[in-house]
Amino acid sequence: MSWPDDWQDRVSGAVCRFCTEGRPSESRVGLRFHAGEVTDAYLARRAMVRGYAVVIWRGRHVVEPHHLSAEESVRFHGEVMRVGAAIEQHFQPLKINYMTLGNGMPHLHTHVTARYRDDPAPGGPLPNGPMREVPADRLFQDAAALARLLR
Repeated sequence: MSWPDDWQDRVSGAVCRFCTEGRPSESRVGLRFHAGEVTDAYLARRAMVRGYAVVIWRGRHVVEPHHLSAEESVRFHGEVMRVGAAIEQHFQPLKINYMTLGNGMPHLHTHVTARYRDDPAPGGPLPNGPMREVPADRLFQDAAALARLLR
């Protein structure tokens, strides 16, 4: 494996899918349940566990959290924490994981993941592997519940 040929274009923002998609109510990631001041949060339509969300920075193209100003950082992380609290309240998992990676999509975003007693990797990070399609009715119900908690 190697980095994609267009990696530098992704890093520069020249070919950033998150920048070009705007702020859609549905994206390739999933269904938006929170449109914050500086982020959008999407409940994943394909996930290994219930309550897997992605919180995407919606300011200028930024790759790393340390590329944010101090004020932007406070706002970004505050919104990520609010999403995590809503996921905890709604899904009642054993643990919440926060992963800010960007190895595939170098645009600042954080995966907020509910972890359960019966999850596929207790005590460790979720493995790469087959993702299950979340039934549409469950996805919409969970997204609506999370949206209510975040109002």
